[in-house]
Amino acid sequence: MNSSKKKMSGKAWLVPIGLLLLSAVPVLAGAMRIVELTSGAEITEANARFFASPLPVLAHIVSVTLYSLLGAFQFSAGIRHSRPRWHRLVGKWVLVPSGLVAALSGLWMTHFYPWPPSDGLLLYWMRLFFGTAMLLAIIWGALAAQRRDFAQHGAWMIRGYAIGLGAGTQVFTHLPWLVLVGQEVPDELSRALMMGAGWVINLVVAEWVIWKRPSRRSHPTAAIGTADVA
Repeated sequence: MNSSKKKMSGKAWLVPIGLLLLSAVPVLAGAMRIVELTSGAEITEANARFFASPLPVLAHIVSVTLYSLLGAFQFSAGIRHSRPRWHRLVGKWVLVPSGLVAALSGLWMTHFYPWPPSDGLLLYWMRLFFGTAMLLAIIWGALAAQRRDFAQHGAWMIRGYAIGLGAGTQVFTHLPWLVLVGQEVPDELSRALMMGAGWVINLVVAEWVIWKRPSRRSHPTAAIGTADVA
């Protein structure tokens, strides 16, 4: 009996660990960008826009790091059941605010920063679409929690998190290009398709997870089991 519980407990941690690993590359890249901006690194064509207006990118990096890393633990059923207060407080006071800042700062950078090489109009509209979708998903998820509609709360927060974690998946969607083509900077269409694939893959997985979850009515006792992400 005890060994069975241990196995279930270990299995329950597989998803959070996987999400943490998926977050690792963009989180580390963000940390390197912060070091670059705060250490007086050489200004180049690739980073000039960040030095010209550092506050949005710094806000984006910090908020995305909090959102992706702490959000991963919201997928642990063990934490939701054993520490429901932690789940609710972190979701309300950390994940929702950081997710909103991440989405808003991302939209600001998309619209106001100069486009880097290989970014084009298609990717611009993709960033606006998915950034807005992430923002709305978090808002709708938070409002659903206030209505105590915990099934919808969990579903919308899963969608928002999936979009927010797109940068992790985009690392892998770019790998075939690097391996097969070997060019460091792809053309505008290829880059847009690879970036879009990362968001689409995450949302497809998110919808599958939502579909697989038990259907539950909005009820106070369902809060712990259905509030999956925030």
